Amino acid sequence: MTSTFSQWTLDVRDVDLMARFWSAALGYDIDPDDDGDGAHLRPPAGAPANALSVWLQPSGGPKRDKNRNHPDLVATAGTADAEVERLLGLGATRADVGQTGSEGFTVLADPEGNEFCVLHRRRTV
Repeated sequence: MTSTFSQWTLDVRDVDLMARFWSAALGYDIDPDDDGDGAHLRPPAGAPANALSVWLQPSGGPKRDKNRNHPDLVATAGTADAEVERLLGLGATRADVGQTGSEGFTVLADPEGNEFCVLHRRRTV
């Protein structure tokens, strides 16, 4: 027996802000948590059965260092450059984590500084 990924969980300070950003970035639906503290982001109807959900949970402190893990996104339509520009328009910022400029991805940060990448091409298995 093995495990599989089901959900990406992110500690955030402003649940509403981050839910709006990540739902717009991913095209997910916001499903507020029953206790009112966190928010689930659910893949839209028609998404692959194995699409990850996102759980945004409130955290008391600010982000301090580079994330030890992060999501890698791919554009579902258009180019990676166009997707980077779209995400910047939603509130992402460019992030420098020591990249050289020859990588096959662009590093961005969400409105609270959590890094993520936009891959320049879809990875194949």
